[in-house]
Amino acid sequence: MEICEELGLHCTAKTYTAFMNALDRYESLFTTRLRQRHQSLAQEVGGRFWRSADWVLIGFDGSRVTVPRTAANEKAFCAPNYGRGVRAKYGKKKSKGMRRKRNQKNKPQPQEPQIWVTMMWHMSLRLPWTWRLGPSNSSERGHVVEMLKEETFPEKTLFCGDAGFVGYPLWSAILAAGGDFLVRVGANVKLLSEQADIKQLGGGRVLCWPKGRMESGAPPLKLRLVKVKVGKTKMWMLTSVLSARKLRHKQLIGYYKMRWGIEVEFRGLKQTIDKHKLRCRNSDRALAELDWSIRAMAIAELLALREQIPEQQDVPEQVDYDPKKRSLANTMRCLRRCMRRLDKYCSASDNMLHSLSQALVQTYQAGTDKKARYRPKNPHKKPLGDPEIRKLNMEERKKLAEFHQNQAA
Repeated sequence: MEICEELGLHCTAKTYTAFMNALDRYESLFTTRLRQRHQSLAQEVGGRFWRSADWVLIGFDGSRVTVPRTAANEKAFCAPNYGRGVRAKYGKKKSKGMRRKRNQKNKPQPQEPQIWVTMMWHMSLRLPWTWRLGPSNSSERGHVVEMLKEETFPEKTLFCGDAGFVGYPLWSAILAAGGDFLVRVGANVKLLSEQADIKQLGGGRVLCWPKGRMESGAPPLKLRLVKVKVGKTKMWMLTSVLSARKLRHKQLIGYYKMRWGIEVEFRGLKQTIDKHKLRCRNSDRALAELDWSIRAMAIAELLALREQIPEQQDVPEQVDYDPKKRSLANTMRCLRRCMRRLDKYCSASDNMLHSLSQALVQTYQAGTDKKARYRPKNPHKKPLGDPEIRKLNMEERKKLAEFHQNQAA
């Protein structure tokens, strides 16, 4: 508020409540315009990082953010059947007797209300692209389908997701939007194939054609299944890009590794921006607080990217710039320092733009491993396994032939 007054703004919020009321009031007015402007600027600033081998790489994933435990937030964001599912009952049966006795004295509190965030993230530029918010029991796949229907995406967009983003409705929505996808699959996916030994071959052409879609006349999804090794883990990747020349084996591995950066983006939102727990006690204002926080983070990262990419254009190719070197923490420090020193004169080497160009991660060699040694293993987390692949039977072959005949006619 003091900074707004220093900038010469006459109508400013005097309290935090008034400030949040203003953000909530004008959110619907500015959301679409700011998102479209941010996406167009990202394409202008991105330069050679806008595409990777002719692909615009968009990754998606979901996370939760905690909000204060108020009646309004619990009603808006808590799952109504929390603790009564099969998985929760299974965990209670496996608990030890001493743990049950201790819980009789210190009974656990209900789960805190949380907001679910599903984000689409530009993997090459490492920038938030678009996002959706909802209660803690929201469907991240439903959020992705909603974004695909309501928004437009660049030509030749490759959507990358983890093992949770599977299913005919999601994949058909991506193809209907004019894009392609690359996802990790496991035992939660059932596929059809004309070959019986496709797993022994390490992959091949498969079909995603559930029985209900087959009987309703929906078209089958022709996909390519590839077995890859990422680090020490062997996994199956499924893509709608059927040509191995357009999407090679090394690219599959590289793109899936790049998708992990969205987890770092969520960590920056919760730790660096300090939004692991929101402050608003009203459900509408809590959504506005989180939405504007993500938008502010995206704009700050875009400003830093704009100042860092041109600086490297005249440098020889062997000293190439990588958006992975951009530091969100140093970017926020630079912006905050500039806002606190509005009344002071800054030299050319100490102004905001120059500081943003130097907002990079530190390059020192870590002396120890940062992996948490005390983190317990999740007993409910099972191996992903292999996808279930079945050979087409005679009835399915006839329906597939009839579908091709109708398409040709």
